[in-house]
Amino acid sequence: MSSTTSAANLDAVFKAYDVRGTVPDQVDDHLARAVGSAFVVVTGAAGVVVGHDMRPSSPGMARAFADGATSAGADVTMIGLASTDQLYFASGHLGLPGAMFTASHNPARYNGIKMCRAHAVPLGRDAGLSAVRDLVASGRLPVAETPGRVTERDVLAAYGEHLRALAPVRGRRLKVVVDAGNGMAGHTAPAVLDGLDLDVTPLYYELDGTFPHHEANPIDPANLADLQALVCRTGADVGLTFDGDADRCFLVDERGEPVDPSAVTALIASRELEREPGATVIHNLITSRAVPELVTELGGTPVRTRVGHSFIKATMAETDAVFGGEHSGHFYFRDFWRADSGMLAALHVLAALAASPTPLSDLLREFSRYESTGEINSTVDDQDAVLAEIEQAYAGRDDVDVDHLDGLTVSHPGWWFNVRASNTEPLLRLNAEASDRPTLDRVRDDVLAMIRRTR
Repeated sequence: MSSTTSAANLDAVFKAYDVRGTVPDQVDDHLARAVGSAFVVVTGAAGVVVGHDMRPSSPGMARAFADGATSAGADVTMIGLASTDQLYFASGHLGLPGAMFTASHNPARYNGIKMCRAHAVPLGRDAGLSAVRDLVASGRLPVAETPGRVTERDVLAAYGEHLRALAPVRGRRLKVVVDAGNGMAGHTAPAVLDGLDLDVTPLYYELDGTFPHHEANPIDPANLADLQALVCRTGADVGLTFDGDADRCFLVDERGEPVDPSAVTALIASRELEREPGATVIHNLITSRAVPELVTELGGTPVRTRVGHSFIKATMAETDAVFGGEHSGHFYFRDFWRADSGMLAALHVLAALAASPTPLSDLLREFSRYESTGEINSTVDDQDAVLAEIEQAYAGRDDVDVDHLDGLTVSHPGWWFNVRASNTEPLLRLNAEASDRPTLDRVRDDVLAMIRRTR
């Protein structure tokens, strides 16, 4: 076992949903080759599709993974540069398990591997990823008598056609600014948006895994500044921005104001329920109350889940839900193999906006009913003790409900909050929402005081 694949290092890089770490001390070509071989064994795959992002280490790691997979006897289809949702498209379209080399929104020194079974079914810790880790740790990787073959295939045009068919954009011509953040949206946005009735102003389309302008992490408000300024300067109808692997989409409206991802979830849910009345829509437990309220008002069935794509996708499969949304900017579509696609979410917003005579801020007003904090992270060593203290402070009140679906959620008719532990860091994450700002500020401050008093 090399230093890279030592047991301690594997525990550090095998996360809940993917493999991720710093290059080259935690992840490198050697690890990628071993994971490729183990992945074939765990999935029983005769063939695998592999894509990679624009990070400098990604092409080499993708080739090493392919070498490991072929040595285990599987054929490998290399699709080259891809967004993560383009890899999911290839997995669904070709009916093959897939591996995507990316570290998503993480800084340049990181890289990793997102893996799925055929038809984009997730491969998480409890659904095969731990088995891959254990096989890599054992060092007993198979060598097939007849190795597989590697072929190349370009699926970008087919991916674009598939997305446009799912959310046709018709109506008034829109002015759109797209900030790719030097990430993979610079590769996929032209393939999807070119030819539509849009005036697109591109920003940072150059693929550059060193992220020279800003990190490709739109959840950090600082990374929206350039997009906001350009939307205002050009008089655009909407600004779109994506994370590094372009599976998440965030928006700013025509005023340059950030759009709450829960409002996007509600908007897309309304469109999908119009297309399929009575359908089920998934939302995670930190999504705004406006989402289940709206789904119910429109005759649909809202279903609440834990945070995380494996929970969303599993619940979508169990309920045959038409759509699912997370407050983190992940949006999942039954017609896209229940996988998340930031670009498809963007098309839905563009389609709704093009069909409406009103600006985006007015279009979204009915979906923005509450005040929210966003996610507030605090470093906490004894997370269980803090959660117990918070629960004790609120439990037993007649006007409060408590549940433990994911961390601790405390609900009141006028507000709610959720506190949950990070899977990978000594953090507690607080999300809160209320009917008005003074109430929200009071709830936030009360809970933060308990969280941070014991740090």
